Amino acid sequence: MTLLDRRSRRSAVGSKAICQQRDVLDIWSSLGAGRIARDGLTWTTARTYYRDRELFHWSFVDRGHSPLPAFVNVSQCHTEAVLDELIAAQPLIDVRWGYDVVDLHQDAEQVELTCDSSAGTRRITAPYAVVAAGAQGNELRELLGVTFDGQTFDDRFLICDIRAELPGWETERRFYFDPAWNPGRQVLIHPCPDSTYRIDWQVPAGFDLEAEVARGGLDTRIRQVIGDRPYEIVWKSVYRFHARKVDRMRVGRVLLAGDFAHLVAPFGARGLNSGVADAENAAWKLAFVLNSWATDALLDSYDTERRAAAAENLDVASRTMRFLVPQNRAERETRRGILDAAVSDPEARGRVDSGRFAEPFWYVDSALTTADPDRVFGGRPPRGESPAAVPGVLVPDGPIRVAGRPDVHRLRQLVRDGLLALVTSGNVREVARALAAATAAPSVVLQLGDVDRDGVIARALDAKPAETWLIRPDGHIAAVVATSDLPALTAAAHRAVAAPCHFSG
Repeated sequence: MTLLDRRSRRSAVGSKAICQQRDVLDIWSSLGAGRIARDGLTWTTARTYYRDRELFHWSFVDRGHSPLPAFVNVSQCHTEAVLDELIAAQPLIDVRWGYDVVDLHQDAEQVELTCDSSAGTRRITAPYAVVAAGAQGNELRELLGVTFDGQTFDDRFLICDIRAELPGWETERRFYFDPAWNPGRQVLIHPCPDSTYRIDWQVPAGFDLEAEVARGGLDTRIRQVIGDRPYEIVWKSVYRFHARKVDRMRVGRVLLAGDFAHLVAPFGARGLNSGVADAENAAWKLAFVLNSWATDALLDSYDTERRAAAAENLDVASRTMRFLVPQNRAERETRRGILDAAVSDPEARGRVDSGRFAEPFWYVDSALTTADPDRVFGGRPPRGESPAAVPGVLVPDGPIRVAGRPDVHRLRQLVRDGLLALVTSGNVREVARALAAATAAPSVVLQLGDVDRDGVIARALDAKPAETWLIRPDGHIAAVVATSDLPALTAAAHRAVAAPCHFSG
């Protein structure tokens, strides 16, 4: 694998994308980067205020029993440093800094990239390419012939990382609507490791950070939040938000990922978390195709699944932005009415939108998912909660014990070995033979009761007797079928790898 980066090195400045969700931490753990979760600051409660009144707060709910925290805050720079160490120790990855892709051609067999580098023009070929060139990759989007339609918001947001001691704030995310110290606008405060706090202020479109610093305004802003305490500014910046996505995330043998494919406002932490999910979705499907466990048709599902995820993220984040940044007088008055009512009206509180936090996308409508009429997706769950376990949803995690596998302590550690089948009761050997006959992909078949000795997984799944749960390599539930219905299992396995289905089910 060759990794190209147009930069000469990373820029280790600022917190940037800080909030990482449990299922992303699980992906990092599967790569040997579990320290990202350990090094991050775990926060458990989100509080929302209107002026000086708390409107509501909520905490995260885990249907399973994962040892990983629901969310940690850790700087993007730290995450990149940990991943760079892992990459450097991996002989199969060739990293080339200072390689700027200026042209791209592909045919039925390969992709050819033309790069400008300090060593001159270089051409690199590969069977497939994943482009994660960031928000500014307009030239590459033009080369690929994709659009990047959407919206850019006029309002600016001032971001400042400060180091200070703020007792009681260490595990809470705080969001303030219309506080006295930023009237008519918002302030967001996130705790970070090493007694660092990230503060975001919504500021007018013409805000000048240098002038603010020169006249002492930034110090005043910080003091209005933290009071008369010592503090140190670690990083500061001003930015605008965008809401955009490409019209395709697969262009022949090229897959598009991350900010290169979609941009969302950060209220809800759906940028980095969604980009990592893009990468995992692409990784297992490319592995299946390159190992001839599936045909190239499997990659079409990358486009449909991850573009649907991008649309969901845009919808959620854009709803938040419309509430945070009303675009006209009528919208401002509507928001003011909701906030005023929310002080005493629980129904109005439910209409206050301070950001719905990142959650895995639910592939319930994917062509790879076998629907179950008895297990139907119930729609977007309440804030902080996860949906019931149904086909398309990410399988809940929890403790397990597997004979001969002392390295495995929880369910999610097994899913990336290939297709996983959990049998609640019935003939495990028959299920294993049927799965092996259905696909050349590696598979693991386990009796659920043998590994889930405390019943945590069974309860999280609401598992019934004589069921087989088929789980994809990214942990999403592909199907739930009767253990005795081997043709249905075969059809579900075919569907999960985008192979032709010869049986109904």
